Amino acid sequence: MAKIKIFSLGGLNENGKNTYIIEVNDGIYIFDCGLKYATGNMLGIDYVIPDFEYLIKNRKRIKGLFLTHGHYENMGAVYDLVKSIKELKIYATKFTKFMLLEDGVPEKNIIEITPHKKLNFKEVSIFPIAVSHSCPDSVMYVVNTKDGAICYTGDFIIDPSMKNAYDMDLGKIAYVGKKGVLALLSESSFSEHVGHTSPSHKLSSYFKDAINKAEGRVLFLALPTHIYTLQDIFNGALNMHRKIVIMGKKMQSTINFCKKEGYLEFPDDILGDLSNVEDQNSILLICDDRENPYASINKIISGYDKFIKLRNNDTVVFAEARYDSNEKALVKVENDLAMHGCKIVSLPKDKNILLHASSEDLMLMIKLLNPKFYIPVKGEYRFMVGNANLASSLGIPNENILLKQNGDVITIENQELVDNFETIKVNDILIDGKSSDDIGELVVKDREMLSENGIVLISATLSKENKVLLVGPEVTTRGFIYVKDSKDMILEIKRISENIIERNIADNFVDYNKIKTEIRSELSKYLYDETGCKPMIIAVVQEV
Repeated sequence: MAKIKIFSLGGLNENGKNTYIIEVNDGIYIFDCGLKYATGNMLGIDYVIPDFEYLIKNRKRIKGLFLTHGHYENMGAVYDLVKSIKELKIYATKFTKFMLLEDGVPEKNIIEITPHKKLNFKEVSIFPIAVSHSCPDSVMYVVNTKDGAICYTGDFIIDPSMKNAYDMDLGKIAYVGKKGVLALLSESSFSEHVGHTSPSHKLSSYFKDAINKAEGRVLFLALPTHIYTLQDIFNGALNMHRKIVIMGKKMQSTINFCKKEGYLEFPDDILGDLSNVEDQNSILLICDDRENPYASINKIISGYDKFIKLRNNDTVVFAEARYDSNEKALVKVENDLAMHGCKIVSLPKDKNILLHASSEDLMLMIKLLNPKFYIPVKGEYRFMVGNANLASSLGIPNENILLKQNGDVITIENQELVDNFETIKVNDILIDGKSSDDIGELVVKDREMLSENGIVLISATLSKENKVLLVGPEVTTRGFIYVKDSKDMILEIKRISENIIERNIADNFVDYNKIKTEIRSELSKYLYDETGCKPMIIAVVQEV
C-alpha cells in the first residue's frame, strides 16, 4: 500500500498559478506550474508565481513536472522553477514544448510526450489522455498507484466534433473509470455555468459577422496560445476577400509553427504582409499579451506603433474573454478606442467561457471516472463550491468531497483519508519584468500609495563641522499638490521640518534617523489634516 499526499502550491481560490503536487511515498510529481496575471492594484508587477521553497528543499525527491497544456496559467512559471531546479525534468506534448522553448526553457530539460503513451516510474505509472481545449495537444493525467488511480483533468470541454489535436479520448477515460479511480482533481472555473460549453465556444460565424459589418480595417486582438480561437478567426475570414496581416514576432512565430504542424489550417494566399497594413480591406491580427494585457493596442492608441495608425472607420474585435482582473484596463482601452471613432466588438456574455468545462461537462467527467475522492481545483472558491455541489448531486459522499486551500495537505493511506492537519507553506512571489526576485507586498503597497497620493520629498544639508543648517529644508512634490497654488502649505512643511532639525541638534551631535522619523510622523499628520491624503514622505538630511 502507498502513502499518498495531494496539495497545491497555487490554483485554489484564484485564477491562475496552477501548481498541484501528488506525492506517492517518497516520490514528488508536479502537475502544471503556472502564473497568475497581475491585477490592477499590483502596480508595476507583471505576474505572480508560486513560492517554490518546498520543491527546492525537496528537489531530490522530484520525479518530474507534467504539463497539461501550453497556457501560461498552467506553464508560465516553469522558466522560474527551472532557474532554481536546473535538473528538473519536464514532460510536455509537442505544442506545449514549443511554448516552453519560446519562453526560454532549456530544451535539455524537456521530454516530449504523446497522448496515450505510458510513462513508467519506480512506484507509479503516469498515463496522459488527450482532452479538448483551445490549446492543441492538451492532456489530462492518470497517476496509477498500488491503491488506485489519481486523475488530474487540466482544462477541458466535452465536444465530440473537435478533432485531431483537439480530440478527446472519452473511451480511454471511461476505461480508467472502470478500473477504479481513487481521487479526481478537476477544474472549477465555470462550474456554475449551466449545460455544456459546446457549442458556445465556436466563434467562426461570430467573427465572420464582425468582418461583414466592418466599414474599414478589422483589428483582431487575440492570444497566440489560444490556437482554436485563431483558427476561428481564419475560418471567419475565409472567402471575405480580405488579407490577414500577422502583427508581432510572437504571433508570427506561433502561427508559423502551428501551420507547419497542422494545428492551424488556412490557404497561404489569405496572408498579407506589411504592405497590406494600410489597405481598407485588411485584417490585422494583433498579439495580445496576458502578462501585460492590452499593451499592443495601447501602443497603437498612443500613436507609438510604427506600422498601425488608427482610423475612425476601424473595427477592433476583442477575441478573448473578459476577466475580473482585466476589466478595468479593458474599459479604459474601449473608451480610448471610442474617442478615436473606432467600432468596438467584444465577445458576448455567453461566449466568455470559451473552452472551459461547464456543469454538464464536469458531471460527465465525474460519471465516467466515478472517483472515491473528489477534489475541486482551479478557480475562485465560490466556483470550487459549485463544482463540489455537482459531485454531491451525483452521489459522491460529502465527506469525500475535499474543498481545500493552497497548502492544505490531503493524506490518503490504504485508500482511506487521514486527517493529519498538515499544511505546506505557500506564498505569492511577485515578478517585476524578467526578474525572478520577489518584489514583495511592501513594494507594491508603496507603489499603490504613490499612484493614489503622490510623494513629498524633504531635503536639507548641515555643516559637517558645526552642524548648522546650510541649505533647506527644500520641498519637492510629485502627484500630491500643485506647488504654485499651495505656497502656504509648502512654507508650513518647511517650518515643521526646520523645527524638527533644530531641536535634534545638540552638543555637536545629530541623530539623523530620529530627524527623519519625526519629519515623516509630524508631516503625515499635518498633511492628512489639511488634505485628507497620505502621500509618501521621504526625508533626506545630509552633511557636507
